[in-house]
Amino acid sequence: MSVTAAANAAYIVAALLFIMSLAGLSKHESARSGVVYGIAGMVTALVATVVVAVQDAPATGIVLLFGAMVIGASIGLWRARVVEMTGIPELIALLHSFVGLAAVLVGWNGYLEHEPYATLSLERIHHGEVFVGVFIGAVTFTGSIVAFLKLSARIKSAPLVLPGKNYLNLGALVAFFLLTVLFIADPNIWLLVLVTAVALALGWHLVASIGGGDMPVVVSMLNSYSGWAAAAAGFLLSNNLLIVVGALVGSSGAYLSYIMCQAMNRSFISVIAGGFGIEAAAGDETEYGEHREVDAEGVAELLANASSVVITPGYGMAVAQAQYPVADLVRRLRERGVDVRFGIHPVAGRLPGHMNVLLAEAKVPYDIVLELDEINDDFADTSVVLVIGANDTVNPSAAEDPSSPIAGMPVLHVWESSDVIVFKRSMAAGYAGVQNPLFFRENTQMLFGDAKQRVEDILRAL
Repeated sequence: MSVTAAANAAYIVAALLFIMSLAGLSKHESARSGVVYGIAGMVTALVATVVVAVQDAPATGIVLLFGAMVIGASIGLWRARVVEMTGIPELIALLHSFVGLAAVLVGWNGYLEHEPYATLSLERIHHGEVFVGVFIGAVTFTGSIVAFLKLSARIKSAPLVLPGKNYLNLGALVAFFLLTVLFIADPNIWLLVLVTAVALALGWHLVASIGGGDMPVVVSMLNSYSGWAAAAAGFLLSNNLLIVVGALVGSSGAYLSYIMCQAMNRSFISVIAGGFGIEAAAGDETEYGEHREVDAEGVAELLANASSVVITPGYGMAVAQAQYPVADLVRRLRERGVDVRFGIHPVAGRLPGHMNVLLAEAKVPYDIVLELDEINDDFADTSVVLVIGANDTVNPSAAEDPSSPIAGMPVLHVWESSDVIVFKRSMAAGYAGVQNPLFFRENTQMLFGDAKQRVEDILRAL
C-alpha cells in the first residue's frame, strides 16, 4: 500500500473517530469517552498528514514543519494548563480566530502557488474556492477576535449600533457576490486584497453589533464559521479529512446556535446577521428605589428555617470558584432535610453547559441539577432562592418589560419565591448592560462580596 493510500485510510478512521466524539459529547455519561475519541482522531489525522508531508519534502521543509509543531504544541499545552475555567469561552473564541487566519493564508497561497488546470472551467472553480475560502476565513478571524475581546472584558459588551448598520452588512455581502463574479471571470490580486479587507471589516462589525446577552450564541456561531473555513481550506488542499471535519464542525455549530436561539427566544437570522433588525435601546432611567442588604448570619437563619431552596448559579460563581463551598452548603442543607435543587439557565455563564461542568466538578448530584423549563414552575412554592453570580438570566424585565433589550428571553422566575438572596460584588449591571429590577423587590436582599467567601461565611454560621 502506498503512503498516500495509507494516509487516506487513516483519514477515514479519523473522521469516524470525530463522529464518535460528537456522539459521546452529547451526554454526561459518555462525555469523557467522547473527548478520548476526539483526541485519538486528531492524533491519527496529524500523524497521517505529517507522513504525507515529509514523503518528498526537502530537509529545510521538514525542519520547518516539526519546528512549527513543537512551537504550536508548547503554546497549546501552556495555555491549557494556565487557563481558568472562566477563561475557556474567550480561549475558544481566540482559537476560532486561528482557524480563520489559517483559511485566509491557505486561500492566498492557493491563488499565488498552484498547478495550472487542464481546462478553463476547472481553473475558474479553483478561483471560486480561493475567493470563498478567504472570505469565510477573514470573517471568522476578525469576528473571533472581537468575541475574545468582549468575553475577556477588554472592550465593552454593549452592542455597537452604527447608523444604517444593517445596510452595511447587506452591502458587504452584495460586494462579496459581485467581487466573486469578477474574480472568477478575470483573477486579479487586487480583487483578492479588496475582498479580504471587506471580509475583515464585516467580521468585526457582525460581532461588535451583537450585545453581551447573546455572546454565548456568537461563540457557537463562530465555531460554525471556523468549520466552514476549514472545509473551504480542505477543498483548496484536496484534503478530504478537512472537508469532512469542517462540515461536521460547521453543521453542528450552526445547529447548536439555532437551539440556543430557540432557548433564548431570539431570532436565529438576527443573531448570525449581526443583530439585524435590532435597534439601540433607550437608556434605562427608571427609579427602582432602594435595595436591601443582608449578612451571612441572616442568610443562614433563612436557610435553617427553609423547607425548599433553589440555587441559580451564574458567571459570578465561576469567577469566584464558589462551586466547592456551594456543594458543601448543599450537603449540609440536605442533611437537615431541606429540599435543595439547582436551576440552570441555558446560557448561564459564557457557554452552554458551563454551570453543569462546574457543579459536576464539585460532585453535585446530577438529579438535583434542573434546566429552566424543569424548575420554573416550582419557584412559587420555594422558600429561598440563592442567586449566586447570575444577573441577566434572572432579570424580570425580560418577562415584564417589552422595551428591554432582553425582552422575550426566557429567564428563571426567581422573584416568585418567598425570599431571594442575590450574591453580588456590587450593584453594577449584568453582562448585557441592563439594570435588574429584581435587586429592588421587597422579597430580595443583597449579599455583597466574593461569592466563595460569603458561602463559607454562611456555612460557619450554620
